[in-house]
Amino acid sequence: MVTVVVVINILISLILLYVARRVWQLKQRLAFIADRLTAYERNTHAVLSNAPVNIYTSQRNLQNLRQGNQGLQVQIQQVRQIVSLLFLGRNVWGLSFGRRGYKFGKKTIAK
Repeated sequence: MVTVVVVINILISLILLYVARRVWQLKQRLAFIADRLTAYERNTHAVLSNAPVNIYTSQRNLQNLRQGNQGLQVQIQQVRQIVSLLFLGRNVWGLSFGRRGYKFGKKTIAK
C-alpha cells in the first residue's frame, strides 16, 4: 500500500514538474514578447514624436507652393492666349494673302 502511495506521489510530482517547466517557458516567452513590444513602442514614439511638427511644416510648404503655382497658372494662361492669338494672326495673314494671289516660298516655272 505504501509503495502505491509513493508511486502515485512520484507520478504527481513528475506531472507538476512538467507543468512548472512549461509555465516557466511560457513566462520566458511572455517576457521576451513584452520586451519586444516595449522596444517597438519606444521606437514608434521616437519616430512619431516629431510628426505633428513635420505635418505642420509640410502643410505650410504645400500652401506656399500652391500660392506660387497660382501666379504660374496666370502666366501659363497668358502665354496660351498669346500663342492662340499668334496662330489666329498667322491664319488670318495666310488667308488674306492667299486671296490676293500672293504665294511665298513657291516659284513658278514657265513652260
